Amino acid sequence: MEAGIVGLPNVGKSTLFNALTSAGALSANYPFATIEPNVGVVPIPDPRLAQINSKIDTEKVIAASLRLVDIAGIVKGASEGEGLGNKFLSHIREVDAVLQVVRCFEKAVGGEDITHVDGSVDPLRDIETIATELVLADLQTAESALGKAERQARSKDPEALARMAAVQAVQPYLDEGKPARAAIADGAITKPEYLKALRSIGLITLKPVLYVMNVDEDAPNGESALCAKVRAHAEAEGAGAVAVCAKIESELAELDDEERQEMLESMGMDEPALAMLARAAFTRRGRQSYYTAGPKEFRAWTVRQGATGPEAAGVIHTDFQKGYIRAEVYSVADLLEHSTEKAIREAGKMRTEGKDYVMQDADVCHFLFNL
Repeated sequence: MEAGIVGLPNVGKSTLFNALTSAGALSANYPFATIEPNVGVVPIPDPRLAQINSKIDTEKVIAASLRLVDIAGIVKGASEGEGLGNKFLSHIREVDAVLQVVRCFEKAVGGEDITHVDGSVDPLRDIETIATELVLADLQTAESALGKAERQARSKDPEALARMAAVQAVQPYLDEGKPARAAIADGAITKPEYLKALRSIGLITLKPVLYVMNVDEDAPNGESALCAKVRAHAEAEGAGAVAVCAKIESELAELDDEERQEMLESMGMDEPALAMLARAAFTRRGRQSYYTAGPKEFRAWTVRQGATGPEAAGVIHTDFQKGYIRAEVYSVADLLEHSTEKAIREAGKMRTEGKDYVMQDADVCHFLFNL
């Protein structure tokens, strides 16, 4: 899974990216510090891997991962070519989910001023600025796609007909300044083939959004009035919101485990906020984890919510999906209760699931297949 970190210049995007990936120093304090996107891969914090390992020995433990893309700051007029314009927008089109960093702090640590591109701190205005640019970019994409789909639909091609109908359904929302997601939320788009068609043309505002509130050191859990406004906005539009102090997180990333725990305790934090951010980004995209466990390695695998057994097996290798016969499945909870796979089987909790089985979060699986 890939998530793009976006935001106006100087809201802390690159600081956040560096903290997540332990990639290095803070970004420069001027607009367009990031021109080409930086890319990093971070593990999804998952305590269930340790729970499995407490019952079964293994040589290696591998967590699920999130690929992060630090996309250059968007400015007002990006859809018309301002700043780096369409170059920014093309990077956003390639990711699965959008992490929008919004500034919810007044000054930097020590009282140092950090220039805001609009001259003042107003996270809702910043959210609106980026939302407007993305909707305008999608409107251009939809208008172009509609003309092409209408021409192709004359041949009665099913895919072209679906694309034409899908774009016609979403365009009124874009015309009103609403994201493409709103058409789905309102029930204007329900057919799977319509949703597939919209994804194929690269609508940015179809992607799930998580607002990352970059906060002050003295309110690391997002207790400020600015954060309250962002949370209310996110709830109203069905998005998520997470408070992160990028400065604190960048410091935590440089510490060893013992020092990190001491710093967390001194600040009244249970874990780095970035752990919560990574998990939230993962779930916003409708993803879940299942596990394979053996003496060589334990591994968390990422699948979409609603994936079948064969689809899950295909994440490991396409041959597993093609030759899927059945899966032996139990849950992490079953393992914690019974301690061994042998005891799970004897308790009747080891299930045999066929091709129609819908995977559940925290399933532990052994796949049987025939090449």
